[in-house]
Amino acid sequence: MTRRSRVGPLGIAAVAAGNALEFYDFLAYAFFAAQIGRCFFPSKDPLTSLLASLATFGAGFLMRPVGALVIGRMGDRVGRKPAMVLAFGLMGLSIAGLALTPSHAVLGAAAPVAAIGWRLLQGFALGGDVGPSTAFLAESAPPGRRGLYVSLQFAGQYAATFTAGAVGLVLSRWISPTDLDAWGWRAAFLLGAAVAPLALALRNTLVDTLDETDPATLRSSPPNTPIILGLVLLSGATTVTYVLNYLTTFAATTLHMTGAGSFAATVTVGLCGMAGAPAGGWLSDRFGRKPIILAPACTLLLCALPIFTLIVSFKSPVGLLAGAALLSLCASSAFAVMLCALVEGLPKHMRSRGLGLIYALAISVFGGSTQFIVAWLTGLTHSAMVPAWYMTAGIATSLAAALLFPETAPGKPVRSRPR
Repeated sequence: MTRRSRVGPLGIAAVAAGNALEFYDFLAYAFFAAQIGRCFFPSKDPLTSLLASLATFGAGFLMRPVGALVIGRMGDRVGRKPAMVLAFGLMGLSIAGLALTPSHAVLGAAAPVAAIGWRLLQGFALGGDVGPSTAFLAESAPPGRRGLYVSLQFAGQYAATFTAGAVGLVLSRWISPTDLDAWGWRAAFLLGAAVAPLALALRNTLVDTLDETDPATLRSSPPNTPIILGLVLLSGATTVTYVLNYLTTFAATTLHMTGAGSFAATVTVGLCGMAGAPAGGWLSDRFGRKPIILAPACTLLLCALPIFTLIVSFKSPVGLLAGAALLSLCASSAFAVMLCALVEGLPKHMRSRGLGLIYALAISVFGGSTQFIVAWLTGLTHSAMVPAWYMTAGIATSLAAALLFPETAPGKPVRSRPR
C-alpha cells in the first residue's frame, strides 16, 4: 500500500481547512485595513492612514519567498507534514500577536513596529505553507483527480475570504464604527487564532506523502514547467485576486457604501470562489488544463471593465454583488487550474520549494503591491475605475502566458465518476 492511498478524506480536509484558516488570518487584514490603519497609523488624512496600513499588509508579502525557500525546502527533504505543521504554528502565533498588540495611542511608535513584525512572520509562515500543502494534495490525489484535489487549495482560500467577509459583515451590522475601530477587528483576528489549535491537531494526524524510497523522489529530473511563464501566469492571477479582495475597502472608501454592503461583496467573492475553484479543477480533469484556464480568463477580460462601469455608475449594492459574483466565479475556476498545471510540471523532489517559490515571488511582488497601488492611483487620479483597469491588465498578462503554457494533464481525461 502506498502512502498516497492511506490519505483519506479527513486528511485532505485537514489540509484544506488548515490552509483556509491561514488565509483567513492573512486576508482579514485586508478587509479591516481602514480600521487597522486608524489603530496603528493614525493620521489627520484618512488616505495616508489607509496607505500606511496597506503598506504594512504588503510587507507581509516580502517574507513569503523566504518562507517558501526555508519551509519549502524542509518539505522536500524532511516531509510535507512537518513543514505544514511548522508553518501553521507560526501563523497562529503571529495572528494572535497582532490581535493583542496595543494601539498607537497606548504604545506610541512601538505599536506600528510590532504590527509590521507580526505581519512579516505571517508572510513567512504562509509563504512556507503553500508549497508543501499543494504538493501534499497533488500526491494524495487518485488517478485522474489531481485537478480537483489541487483546486481545494484555492477553494480553501476563498472559504477564508467568505468567512472573513461574513465576520466583518456581522460586526459591521451589530457594533458601531467606533467599536469596530476599537476592538471589532481584533475580535475577527482572535476568532481565527482560537481555532488554530484544532487545525494544528488535524494536521498532526496526516500521513506524509513524501517517500524517500520512491524513485520519483530521488530522481533529479529537470522541471517541465516553464518557470518564467509560471511566474507571469501567477503574477497576473494574483493581481486579479487581490483586486477582488480589495472590493470591501473599495466599496467603503471610494464608493462610500455602508459597512454592511461593502462586506457583503467580500462574502459574495468568497462564496462564489468556493464553488468556482473545485468546478474548474473537476472540469480540467476531464477536458485538460488549458481549456479550463482560457475560457474563464477570456470571459474576465471581456467583462471586467463593463462590470466596474456599472458598479461605479449606479453605486448599487445589488450591482456590486452581481459583479463580484461573476468575476469571482471566472477567476477562481481559472486560477485553481493554473496552480494544478504548475505543480504537475515540477518533479516530486522539488515540488514543495519549487512551487512555493514561484507562487511566493509572483504574489510578493504583485499581490503585496496591488491594493496599495490601486488605492494610491485612485487618490492620484480621482477615478473610481482604477481597480477595473488594473484588473484588466492582470487578466491580459495571465491570458498571454496561458496561451503559451503547455498542456500538463496526464493521459486521457477521466470521464468516469470516482469510486
